[in-house]
Amino acid sequence: MAITAPPAVPDEPYVLADDPVLDMLNTLANIDGVPWDFWQTDADVERWLVRLQWVEEGSVPEFEAGTLLNAARQLREVIRELVKLRKDDQPGNPAALNSFLRKAVSHPQLVWPASGAPQLERQRKQQTAEQFLSPIAEAAANLLVAGDFTLIRRCEHPECILWFYDRTKAHKRRWCSMALCGNRHKVAEFRKRKLKL
Repeated sequence: MAITAPPAVPDEPYVLADDPVLDMLNTLANIDGVPWDFWQTDADVERWLVRLQWVEEGSVPEFEAGTLLNAARQLREVIRELVKLRKDDQPGNPAALNSFLRKAVSHPQLVWPASGAPQLERQRKQQTAEQFLSPIAEAAANLLVAGDFTLIRRCEHPECILWFYDRTKAHKRRWCSMALCGNRHKVAEFRKRKLKL
């Protein structure tokens, strides 16, 4: 069965959270009041990974069809639940995230290019989709431990489910984006004022 997108779906998921882990959560959004998952195929997940610079284009291993999509969606929902609990100052069960972290088989490797200084890079096994996505799981664990959850917020628009990390100087950000929900709020407030006149 084909999934029909709402009429005004952007071509790509929103990247406006100021944190790549929160941008992952935002691959599931409400578009004109309709829930929409930007990840419909393995290729959608791959494009997102490249766009957010988790991987280089063409470097995604071949997995069985649907495996990357299913693992990415599962990881996204595990992270979403833990972020929500952390934001609400509630205890969470890290077992599902730890399952992804346990699958991360990696080691440091010294890389010394001919025209540069030596660098230490982390090499990872990527035999499964879970191993491939483990850097995101690690980033999520770091966000849950070290993130300032007074600045991690959901958009204030009642129909919006997008998250963001408020890195503005005054820490007064209310909307996922002024162009999206901020503008909708302004239009609604203008209409209210017009009706009162």
